[in-house]
Amino acid sequence: MIEDSKTAEYAAVMNVARQICAAARTAPKACGIDQLSACILVEGHKDKLAAEMDRLSKVLDRPFFSRDANNVRASHAVVLLGVTLDRRNLNEACQLCRNENCEECAKNNGVCVFAPMDLGIALGSAVALAADNRVDTRILFSAGQAARSLKILPQEAQIIMAVPLSVSAKSPFFDRK
Repeated sequence: MIEDSKTAEYAAVMNVARQICAAARTAPKACGIDQLSACILVEGHKDKLAAEMDRLSKVLDRPFFSRDANNVRASHAVVLLGVTLDRRNLNEACQLCRNENCEECAKNNGVCVFAPMDLGIALGSAVALAADNRVDTRILFSAGQAARSLKILPQEAQIIMAVPLSVSAKSPFFDRK
């Protein structure tokens, strides 16, 4: 049997995408509370994400959404990582949200810092794993916003970031216009 390079490269990307989901799940979480959601988009789902990014580019008047949509199209797969914004109930012992306690944070529509920190740690694990496996990647806020608009992850996922993955002669995620 002969496996051509394109088939092998796609398989490598999918293997890394699955490993990223595992790495994100096992990444440390503040207070041991896991509020992470993850999934992998390929083919048609990836194209729908890119189309939504193009739509949002016009609606929000943010041209970089369309630029990033081209990065999504050029990728083999996109891993979505998201978190809910539930509070950890540390109350007066914390105050990192600049409120007196979690109840006041909720009343003021504040954001508990722990879920975004957990997401950042998971994203760091994701891109490190991709780099260790020589798979090109970048973290895209724009694709995360489009995924949120499309409700790809559970409704509770209020902050979503995307990690597109590619194996090509030159990374599509840099030298962007």
